[in-house]
Amino acid sequence: MTTPHHNSLVEATPPTLDEVAAAAGVSRSTASRALNGGLRVSPSAQASVDAAAKLLGYLPNRAARSLVTRRTDSIALVIPEPDERVLSDPFIGATLRGISAALASTEQQLVLLLARPDEDGGRIAKYLRSGYVDGAVIVSHHRQDGLEEAVLGSRIPAVFVGRPFHDEDLLHYIDVDSIAGGRLATEYLLNLGRRRIAHIAGRRI
Repeated sequence: MTTPHHNSLVEATPPTLDEVAAAAGVSRSTASRALNGGLRVSPSAQASVDAAAKLLGYLPNRAARSLVTRRTDSIALVIPEPDERVLSDPFIGATLRGISAALASTEQQLVLLLARPDEDGGRIAKYLRSGYVDGAVIVSHHRQDGLEEAVLGSRIPAVFVGRPFHDEDLLHYIDVDSIAGGRLATEYLLNLGRRRIAHIAGRRI
């Protein structure tokens, strides 16, 4: 007669906040504050909680953390372009890599938001106003997509890659110095002996 075999391996459960607090020798509320920004926590208590969390392998619940800090730890990358351009445009690809690299050493997550060409920006604007992200970077925006108005009508910090069409004094943006760039290009051609110089520009949309 054989006896039933019982698996001696019990699936480990993730450590709780109470266990972290006990290991650190602090109250649960102190441990919670230490793990969510360190507000009103002494340096010694913060060090004890950090050490206990690392020892136990504790990972804070992002949803619960957001309720305490009122932060989502997410940054939106808004690209109001058709999918095929997002995947093929080298400028957009380089911008995506740059933003991702800048966030690599932080706990911020990058959320990609694509707007279809036939949209007026209403869906994206609603998302930005709903508190799902802490900030936004807007790349390749257009005059008719309504994103500038959406940012002005919300409290979300946002940066446009490219000069805004309206309210430059109220919106944050980064852009190339086209005047200086044009001057350098022209001077380069003049130094080569060129005298009939053409300027080709696309339509500003």
